[in-house]
Amino acid sequence: MKRFIKITIRNMVTIFIVTMFFSCESDIQKVKQLSETSFIPSGEADSLNLKYTDSGKIKSILVSPKMLDYSSIDNPFTEFPKGIKVTLFDNKGLTTTIVSNYAISYKRTNIIDLQGDVTITSHDGKKLETTQLYFDQKNEWFFTEKHFKYSDESGGYLEGPGVDFSKDFKIFNMQKSSGLVNSFEK
Repeated sequence: MKRFIKITIRNMVTIFIVTMFFSCESDIQKVKQLSETSFIPSGEADSLNLKYTDSGKIKSILVSPKMLDYSSIDNPFTEFPKGIKVTLFDNKGLTTTIVSNYAISYKRTNIIDLQGDVTITSHDGKKLETTQLYFDQKNEWFFTEKHFKYSDESGGYLEGPGVDFSKDFKIFNMQKSSGLVNSFEK
């Protein structure tokens, strides 16, 4: 009888230990999965003031309170969770300023997604406002499907859903629009 009790207790302890071992492994696998799906930035910067130059000339200045760099993941990107202000300089030194509450730049596609109160202001008083705007860096082209408002110094304006345009505002394509355009021939 004692032997039976000993064997039974040993079997119960063995079953308990094996059960504990497998349940712990399952938890470890869950933790491993969580750590694989969540990611942390490989770089972080506060109070960023970045100047891009080409041939000794400043081409752009990017200012942001915070930048998070996720360049070590499969689809790398850079995030600006507290917004950005970018000043672009053309060959004559004339500026265009872009401001948004949030921005994310995708490295593989060279697309920048600007969100929040997005405003582009050119040196000659042209202004575009929207809630989301994409910038194709390779083609230097802006586009959005969101509602936009475009205005100039003469009091003219256009607004509507969806627009795409060149960086210098010289080519401007709208899906549907309404507004007031002032035109003076010289």
